[in-house]
Amino acid sequence: MVYCSNCGEKLPETANFCPKCGVKAFKNVETAAQPVSTELKDAFNKMSQELEKAFEIAAKEISAAFQTVSENIKSSLQRELLACPSCGAKNPSDAVFCHKCGKRIKSE
Repeated sequence: MVYCSNCGEKLPETANFCPKCGVKAFKNVETAAQPVSTELKDAFNKMSQELEKAFEIAAKEISAAFQTVSENIKSSLQRELLACPSCGAKNPSDAVFCHKCGKRIKSE
């Protein structure tokens, strides 16, 4: 019986490479790797499923956070800009005079 020297997967006698991890198979060479037990495979599968769930939750939370930040930035920019009634240039909301044409935007 031949096993992968990297991951311990059982290899077909004709394999030149491990179908699971891609490592070159050494024929007629004893390896220290032992076949992976069913219990260990089950543990890794369960861990993989839990990680996948965690990544899905994280992806949703990150997406929601980006959406919130994007909305906050848009809202902030809309509040901060004031259009000049004379030339239409966008000015900070606290501006008294237009930075482009110099006309008074609002009276104090």
